Amino acid sequence: MGILKALGAATCLLSIFPIEAAALTTSAPLTYGIVLFRMFDVLDVHGPTEVLQVLSASFKTDIVYIAETMEPVTTRPTLAAMNPLNSSVYPLLPPTHTLATAPELDVLIIPGGPGWRDPALNATLDYIRATAPKVKHVITICTGAALAARAGIMDGRKATTNKSSWPNAVLAGPNTTWIPSARWVEDNSSEPPVWSSSGVTAGIDLMLHWVEEKYNKENATNIAKFMEHVRIRDPAYDPFARNETVST
Repeated sequence: MGILKALGAATCLLSIFPIEAAALTTSAPLTYGIVLFRMFDVLDVHGPTEVLQVLSASFKTDIVYIAETMEPVTTRPTLAAMNPLNSSVYPLLPPTHTLATAPELDVLIIPGGPGWRDPALNATLDYIRATAPKVKHVITICTGAALAARAGIMDGRKATTNKSSWPNAVLAGPNTTWIPSARWVEDNSSEPPVWSSSGVTAGIDLMLHWVEEKYNKENATNIAKFMEHVRIRDPAYDPFARNETVST
């Protein structure tokens, strides 16, 4: 029964995404790297993963998950006070590579989550700082922009981040121009381009826009349809905007 279900899902995917993909708008990336750290946000990682997983039915795509060690990375809080009822709801995600063994990437994806503030992330920050100049593109999801700012790669950039975490997140990037009303922000002012999304689900809208820009509109539309996701297509439309001026 499990095999039949799997075959049915594969057939569904292939019916939506034919083997012969539509023409690319640009040269398509091949390898995506997603940085993992304790207390990452689940959807910040799995939202982009879902989009790219469906995309892979049409275009060769590889995702690597990168952490300090090969131990599974948990979203579980480090402090008991952050889990007062001692709930067991926190998944584990096994990395595919360590910071030291990660392959060359086309795109570096930096998720957010409460763990971005961990003062012990020095090795992860060093990796982001060293890797960003070597990739073709950096994408930050939610408070991943704040983690990227801690690594120093957001200096002189425009960016946005999770509006609920705004007051603390923007402090991580005193040399960043923070946009308080944006679903996502595209900074193409220097290499590599850095695109940042607002909180959590905004990362899905950013990734669908990414697919439209870097692959083609047809695939972005089909992926959203398959996910039954109602896209926000306008990066300036922000239902959770901060009522304040641009922060620099």
